[in-house]
Amino acid sequence: MKTNCPVPFAPRRGGRRYFLKSAAAVMFAVLTLGSAWAAHADRDDDRGHGQQWVASWATAPAAYFVYAAPVPQNQALAPSPTRFTTANIQPDLAFPFPNATTTGATAVSQTFRSIVKPDLWGDTMRVRFSNVFGNVPLTFNSVTIGLQEYAGNVVHGTVTPVKFGGSHSVTIPAGKEMWSDAVHLTWVRDADDPLIQGRNLAISYSVRGDSGHMTFHSGANTTSYITGNGTGDHTYDEDGFAYEYTTASWFFIDALDVMASSDTVVVCAFGDSITDGTHTTFNGYDRWSNVLSRRLHNAYGNKVSVVNEAIGGNRVINPVVANATSGPAAVDRLDRDVLGLSGLTHVIWLEGINDLGAGYGPNATENPVIHTPQNIIAGYQNVVSRLHQRGVKVYGATVVSALGLNNPAEGWDLVRFPTFLASGDNGPAVEARRLVLNQFIRTPGNFDGVVDFDAATRDPDPAALGNMAAAYLPNSQFTQLPWDYLHPNHAGYNAMGLAIDIAPFAPKHHH
Repeated sequence: MKTNCPVPFAPRRGGRRYFLKSAAAVMFAVLTLGSAWAAHADRDDDRGHGQQWVASWATAPAAYFVYAAPVPQNQALAPSPTRFTTANIQPDLAFPFPNATTTGATAVSQTFRSIVKPDLWGDTMRVRFSNVFGNVPLTFNSVTIGLQEYAGNVVHGTVTPVKFGGSHSVTIPAGKEMWSDAVHLTWVRDADDPLIQGRNLAISYSVRGDSGHMTFHSGANTTSYITGNGTGDHTYDEDGFAYEYTTASWFFIDALDVMASSDTVVVCAFGDSITDGTHTTFNGYDRWSNVLSRRLHNAYGNKVSVVNEAIGGNRVINPVVANATSGPAAVDRLDRDVLGLSGLTHVIWLEGINDLGAGYGPNATENPVIHTPQNIIAGYQNVVSRLHQRGVKVYGATVVSALGLNNPAEGWDLVRFPTFLASGDNGPAVEARRLVLNQFIRTPGNFDGVVDFDAATRDPDPAALGNMAAAYLPNSQFTQLPWDYLHPNHAGYNAMGLAIDIAPFAPKHHH
C-alpha cells in the first residue's frame, strides 16, 4: 500500500496526515540526523557522555513452537489441559504452518513481520535473532525494519534493510543467537522526536527453506504477522496483504538495541506470567513494567529504558517439565536473558509462585521436597550474587496472593493446575510458604530494595483473608475464561506499576 506522503515519515493523528511544512524543514531534519553508526560510538551527547548500545526491547526465548489446537468455543469453560494456555489467545497456526504437530513445526520459505515497541528510540539500532532452541541452522534471506502504520502495514518510506557482516542474508547455527550490524534509520530525527514516541517497529524476516524447530516466546500479548507457507520473501512490502496470518507470539527475534547515552539506566523486569503480562489487555501494553516505563520516561525523559524478560509459568529453581513454554528456570537463564542485555543497570525480580505450587495436590508429579522455601531462597541468593558480581542492582518483588487459586470452589481448572489445589492442608501450606518467601524478600540486605507487589494488590479487608483485592480480579477484556485469582487485571497491573518507587532508577546526572 503506497501512501502519498511528501516525507518518509508522516504518521496519522486523528485521521489526518501531519506534514513538515516546507522543503527547508525537510532538509533541516535530514541534515540533523546522526552520521553512520561508527561515528555514534565516538560522539558525545549534550552532557558530554559517550554512546553505547542500550537494550530498548527484549523478550525471553522459552522453547521451540509445538502445535496446540485452540480450545473449541463450547468447551472453553470445561476443565481442559489447554484451557489456560496461550492456545486460547493464539490464532490457529496450523494454517501458516501446515506441518505443525504436537511435537514441533517449521516455517518453510515464508516471512514473519514481528511487531515490537521500543522503550527507547534513536536513529541507530541493531536486532538480535535467536535459534537457541533450533535443531538445524536457520537462514534468513532478508531482514528489514520499518515503522508500523497499522496491522501488518509499514509507513511508506521507512522500510530499511538490516545486514549481518555486510550481507543481506544470514545463517544462525542451531543453539546460537546473532546480532545484526548497526542499522541507521534515516526517518528517525532524534530520540526525543514526539512523532516517534510510543510507536511500534515492524521487523520483517524471510526464512529460506525449512527453519527447523522455531525458537519463540509464547505469550507476547501483541499481534504479529506471518505470510503463507511457501510464499517467499515479503520483507520489503509496505502493505500487509501478503501477511495473511496473525500470531500472539514472537518467533526468532529476542532483542533490540539502540545507540544511546552511556549513562542511560536500563531496567529489566524479570519473572513469570505476572510480569510477562497474563491477563493484560491484548495489544494494550499495560503490564506493570509498561506502567513503570511510562512513569520513568515522564520523570527522566530518554535516559531510561525498561525491558521485559519474563516467561509465563517460569520458576526460580526448576523448569516445568510438563510445560516447555515455561522456559528454563531463572537460575539457568539469567546469563542469556538478563546479563546478556546491553547496558543493564537494574533488575526488578518477581518470581516464586510457580515453585511454591510444584509438588502439591492430589495429582502432583513432582517432589515437594525440592520446592521448599529454603531451596527457593537459595535460588534468590544465587541470582542476586551473580547480578551483584556484574554491578547490577536487584530489587526483590514480593509474591502476590494465590489464595483464590488454591480454592477449587472458585472454579479453577482442576486438571490444568492440580499442584495448586487445596487438598487437605495443601492450600494453606502453599500460602504459608509464600509468606516465608515474602519475609525473606522484605528483610533488609537480601536485595538492594523491595517492591511490595503483595501489599499493592492484597485486599486490606481482614475478612478477605489475604486474597487479592476484588477490583483487581475481573478480566481486562472480553473472554470466555473466568478470572483466575492469581493474575491481576488492568487495574491490578496499574496498581503494581504505581507501587514502585522510581527514585532508585533515576539517571546519575538527572537534575
